[in-house]
Amino acid sequence: MIEKKFKVIAETGIHARPATLLVQAAGKFESEISLQYKEKKVNLKSIMGVMSLGIGKDADITIIVDGNDEELAMNELTEVITKEGLAK
Repeated sequence: MIEKKFKVIAETGIHARPATLLVQAAGKFESEISLQYKEKKVNLKSIMGVMSLGIGKDADITIIVDGNDEELAMNELTEVITKEGLAK
């Protein structure tokens, strides 16, 4: 299991379009992938789960990946987050 913390820098936070990009990226992997914000943890492969968190600018989030392809999954999710200017 690996986890990585990020600080959201996007002005609009993680709204519908970026959430969709993250869910699509997570869906490519067999590992269990979770997104944690405050005390809530949701499946990053679920758009409804991600949207339910209401993640805004300056939020501290954690991505947790557990499975056979966890390294690949974390690398791709990190790339999506940084390339889209969502978080650092």
